[in-house]
Amino acid sequence: MTADATAAAFTRAYGHAPDGVWAAPGRVNLIGEYTDVNEGFVLPFALPHAVRVAAAPRADGRLRLHFGDDPAGPTELSGVDLTPGHTKGRPAYPAGVLWALRESGHTAGGADLHLDSDVPPGAGLSSSAAVECAVALALDALYGLDLPRPELARICRLAENAFVGVPCGIMDQTASACCLAGHALHLDTRDLTSRHIPFDPEGAGLRLLVVETRVKHSLADGAYAARRAGCEAGARALGVRALRDIPHEELDSALGRLPDPGVRALVRHVVTENARVREVVGHLEAGRPRAVGPVLTAGHASLRDDFAVSCPELDLAVAVANEAGALGARMTGAGFGGSAVVLAEAGDAAAVTRAVRDSFAAAGHREPAVFAAVPADGARRVA
Repeated sequence: MTADATAAAFTRAYGHAPDGVWAAPGRVNLIGEYTDVNEGFVLPFALPHAVRVAAAPRADGRLRLHFGDDPAGPTELSGVDLTPGHTKGRPAYPAGVLWALRESGHTAGGADLHLDSDVPPGAGLSSSAAVECAVALALDALYGLDLPRPELARICRLAENAFVGVPCGIMDQTASACCLAGHALHLDTRDLTSRHIPFDPEGAGLRLLVVETRVKHSLADGAYAARRAGCEAGARALGVRALRDIPHEELDSALGRLPDPGVRALVRHVVTENARVREVVGHLEAGRPRAVGPVLTAGHASLRDDFAVSCPELDLAVAVANEAGALGARMTGAGFGGSAVVLAEAGDAAAVTRAVRDSFAAAGHREPAVFAAVPADGARRVA
């Protein structure tokens, strides 16, 4: 849907034109999984797929929400609805942003919002962060807050943590708010410093494919929080603030001090994953994008074996892609379903795609959606 179509849908829903339309993208995390909740390093980039929000201010402090795929009229929220624990489901994400702005001391009034999206939900591509960032940018503009993008990302994370109740890190919101086209974002999630690393697969004769498995297994319920708690237990046992403080060269020594095999495995993943982020950044800065492939595959093995967040569909996509000639592949996102990323030569991309689709059919899985990911701009006004 175009920005003009989003504006027109707003007018139909509310009977007046919006003040503007803002968009925020989903993201692919190239490397650096489960490191953001351990104050580590990540390397995401923004997708062209985005959430669009048409918005206009309200003087009464109320929030009215209309979603493009909902034939019903707008939902109105006010008073207790705009406090944590009282609004559930997808209205909680925009409501949480308004609450988080106010909680952070910013003067933000009410708004009429119409939202539509082409970010696949439940695919591990951060559709929720895209909603939060698009709404935050719209409210920022409506009320003249002029907040820096990293601050908007912080507010969106607060909304998801404290209002929605998801204990996520800050990577998704920062990627959606701050990425640049043709680049991946090297983010230190402890101090929030970042660098834009040139990343143009198509310009190098490559394709980065996203394989959306279209599944999400029930094992994901509670698994994120459980693994985060395990990582925190490992950090306490090792006497460090967070696992990012364990140098890779001291990993073996650190693991020897951990009696719990489950905690050892979690720690091993986080420490080696931080090292993989640094390795990928080094390859991209040196103009060696093809060398990234084996690092992706190593990252998948770590997520599968040590962090135990993969699933049969993701493992199949990665294995078959590599067998069909890909340079490397891994799951991306929280796991237990969602998506995998595959780096391949441009000339091999069609064959890799066919092989993955054929393997899913042979295994009796749903046909996956496969598309080429192109690094795009972060949140912005579009009309």
